[in-house]
Amino acid sequence: MNNKVHLAMKISSFMANYRRELRIGTNIRRKEKLEKVTEFAERMRKVQEKAGVALRKAQERMKKQADKGQREVKEWKKGIN
Repeated sequence: MNNKVHLAMKISSFMANYRRELRIGTNIRRKEKLEKVTEFAERMRKVQEKAGVALRKAQERMKKQADKGQREVKEWKKGIN
């Protein structure tokens, strides 16, 4: 079980996969308010949207870093070595 907050996504992998926080502990009979399905769906849409934005930003940073040392590729012509 992975409940650590991912640096790029800013949420835990568990939350991104299962759309809820990981429950750890023995208090399973705790009474909670039940949220409406529409409220839950909207909250999860926002979480996934934020995770997507964070991952795209991380991808851009990684690409920029990887491209730093790249040189332009020479175009090879047939028969010339």
